Amino acid sequence: MFFSIIIPLYNRPQEIDELLTTLTRQTYTQFEVLVIEDGSVNDAKAIVDKYANSLDVKYFFKPNEGQGFSRNYGFERSKGDFFVIFDSDCLIPEDYLEIVKDYLFEHKLDAYGGPDAAHQSFTLGTKGHQLCHDFSIYNRRDKRQ
Repeated sequence: MFFSIIIPLYNRPQEIDELLTTLTRQTYTQFEVLVIEDGSVNDAKAIVDKYANSLDVKYFFKPNEGQGFSRNYGFERSKGDFFVIFDSDCLIPEDYLEIVKDYLFEHKLDAYGGPDAAHQSFTLGTKGHQLCHDFSIYNRRDKRQ
């Protein structure tokens, strides 16, 4: 497993459905997905479960503590060499993981990240609300024990 994609989630089942759909289209497929439901009232378990045959996806439900604690919860349960963190409102281009993998190998980086762009189908009015603002990727060897 190369990437562990960690997705904190709180009351946004419709967004996780769209994000997981984009992950099924990745050209690079060596990744697992960990969806960490952070005490949601409107959980997404049924939506995540429908991807069990097309993704290596795991669903976890924990008490509400906030996004940072949910990320840490995912780090502790992941198996990949690199952690990839996505917000639930991200839509991932199909060659995204392949491009990141190639860049990481070529440049021997331990971390990779920055602002992302809005999906081409978004209108000007929705770009500010529905784009993936940031992404972060960290090498597992930097994980604190």
